[in-house]
Amino acid sequence: MKRTKYDVLKLENQLCFPIYACAREVIKLYKPFLDELGLTYTQYISMLVLWERKCVSVKELGQCLHLDSGTLTPLLKKLEAKGLLNRRRSEKDERSLLVTLTDAGEKLRERAVEVPGKMGQCVTLDPDEAQTLYRLLYKMLRAMPQDEEA
Repeated sequence: MKRTKYDVLKLENQLCFPIYACAREVIKLYKPFLDELGLTYTQYISMLVLWERKCVSVKELGQCLHLDSGTLTPLLKKLEAKGLLNRRRSEKDERSLLVTLTDAGEKLRERAVEVPGKMGQCVTLDPDEAQTLYRLLYKMLRAMPQDEEA
């Protein structure tokens, strides 16, 4: 079959599409496990950063998660309403909003520790394939321009 200049516009030729579709499907797979924790996927990845760092500025959190403040603010308000974190102004810089875990947020970590293993059973990649995919996706992320607004 003869190739045309419009072949580049076929869905099957778009790298972005399988990335997008896989991301959506993986997030769907997370849903039942995260429902047990009372978290959405975006709340979960925010908690992952907090479990690791304990205290982080909203700006740093946005940079880690590739999310802007317009997305983070309502998400953090909901997590604060659930008693999982506190938000407060930095004493060093009033413009900076700090996010810290509460005791309840820290305790949720114990239940969340099972989620990665459960997800591992849902994904059909062997460990080498998973590591290669991980490496390539992070290579792409590092190569993309970063939004300074977050």
